[in-house]
Amino acid sequence: MAEAGALLTTMIFAAVLVLVAVVIFFAQRYKRCPPDKIMVIYGRTEKGRPSKTIHGGAALVWPLIQDYAFLPLTPITINIDLKDALSLQNIRINVPSTFTI
Repeated sequence: MAEAGALLTTMIFAAVLVLVAVVIFFAQRYKRCPPDKIMVIYGRTEKGRPSKTIHGGAALVWPLIQDYAFLPLTPITINIDLKDALSLQNIRINVPSTFTI
C-alpha cells in the first residue's frame, strides 16, 4: 500500500512538472505585436507561404523553424528644398517642402 502511495505521489509530481514545462514552452514562444508596429514572421509558415504579417495581435513563433522582426509604422518626415524652380510666369523661386510619409 505504501508503494502505491509513493507511486501516486511520483505520478502527480511528474504530471505537474510536465504541465509547468508545457506552459513555459508556450510562454516563451508567444510573441505580442504592439499596435504601432507590424510583426513579420518568416520561415516555415502555414499553407506554405514564406511569411505572415500580424498587426496588433500575437502569434506563436517556433524556434529553428521561424523567426520574427518588427516593422515600425511611425510616420517619417522628409524635408525637400526646391531651389531655383521655374514658375508658370518664368520666375525663379525657392520652395521649401515637408512631406510626411
